[in-house]
Amino acid sequence: MLIVLPPSETKAPGGSGPALDLEGLSFPALTPVRSALIDDLSALDLPEALTVLKISARLTAEAEANLELRTSPTMPALHRYTGVLFDALSASTLPPHAWERLAVGSALFGVVRAGDLIPRYRFSGGTRLPDSPTLRARWGSSITETLSEEGFVVDLRSGTYQQLGRVPGAVTVRVEKDGKVVSHFNKHYKGELARVLASSPVAAASAADVVEIAREAGLNIAPSSGSELKLVV
Repeated sequence: MLIVLPPSETKAPGGSGPALDLEGLSFPALTPVRSALIDDLSALDLPEALTVLKISARLTAEAEANLELRTSPTMPALHRYTGVLFDALSASTLPPHAWERLAVGSALFGVVRAGDLIPRYRFSGGTRLPDSPTLRARWGSSITETLSEEGFVVDLRSGTYQQLGRVPGAVTVRVEKDGKVVSHFNKHYKGELARVLASSPVAAASAADVVEIAREAGLNIAPSSGSELKLVV
């Protein structure tokens, strides 16, 4: 089982790992696109980067991080990404086997495993670099093909990141409250679900397994349609 999480806009600064080793990242078939995107992103000067990334001058430090993608320190992906989902996941308290079941979707790296060492960066799924095709076009079928080789996948990515590489047959989850899709706390509950599934002594191998494991942990989840599940909060 591989649980694919959405990334976060915010990233933890710093790191104690060595400079980025693209060849050392998981899913090596994604390396050519990763390298090309890093080159294009790091070539932007700061004023242009702020415009392309659609961020204000107060976030200049995040744009500056893109200038040092190949040389800045790294840290494991699960520690690099921050925010509501990753707070609920609480990576530092997960058992070792849970890390092996987790990955994170990324506009820059396509997909990385939980322990892959990555630098701080700013680049989201809806960003389009100057004089360049869309990210969906640049990634082509590579993310889909890579994840399709992983067997059973629970895809918790948001729509923007799913569009970079959908996984046929993957289990997806819709979070609802009072019959309506939850937006504000969506990431929190997906983080809780990811923690339950990743920590389970037995890995899920089907949508029915996901439902059983989640229910045993006290979550209200049920099949919705096709391979989609509904998590009611």
